[in-house]
Amino acid sequence: MPVCYIVAAGDCEKICIQKNENDLIIAADGGLKYCERDGIIPDIVLGDFDSLGFVPENDNVLVLPVEKDDTDTLFAVKHAMEKGYNTFVIFGGTGGKRGDHTYANIALLAYISKCGCTGFLDCGDYCITSVTDSRISFPEYMKGDISVFSFDNEAKGVRETGLYYSFDNEDIENCNIKGVSNSFTGQKSTVSVRDGTLIIYFSGKFSDCTIDKLN
Repeated sequence: MPVCYIVAAGDCEKICIQKNENDLIIAADGGLKYCERDGIIPDIVLGDFDSLGFVPENDNVLVLPVEKDDTDTLFAVKHAMEKGYNTFVIFGGTGGKRGDHTYANIALLAYISKCGCTGFLDCGDYCITSVTDSRISFPEYMKGDISVFSFDNEAKGVRETGLYYSFDNEDIENCNIKGVSNSFTGQKSTVSVRDGTLIIYFSGKFSDCTIDKLN
């Protein structure tokens, strides 16, 4: 399945992309500097370029207005969706000088999920994703932490199996943080939600999991 890789302007360790023929790489504003650092040639460069500090000149550059409703990263996601992409991996989506953009990108994961697509924030040693009416599955080699939060007012029918702590068909409100600081146990594990959207933080890479719809 083709993947759209988006490089944003937050904190970003070395970018590891094994690009297949139909994959797409988008540098969003200051994310271009990370692409240049790691020798990655983006297919599209877009943004209002307030983070980068200058407007690059190339045929693949799309200049966006400074005053707009969407962030550069959200615009990149929508642009790729129009091209038919439904799997997104975002580098540089957390940290940086703007903490509000970290929250915006976590909300962006929920937007991607609610659109029936899959999105990840690749943060180096850990990853953040979102599932809606779906199940995420992990193999037995997973180690470290996993935390689960409701993005909606209430996520219904949440189950967690194969982890140190388990949920058995529970309803979780977005002000309830009982899903924080769980752990992998060396066996196959799953997190699912029957009705609603979850934000999931886990130690590992986006390639370490699979997501499938429940309905």
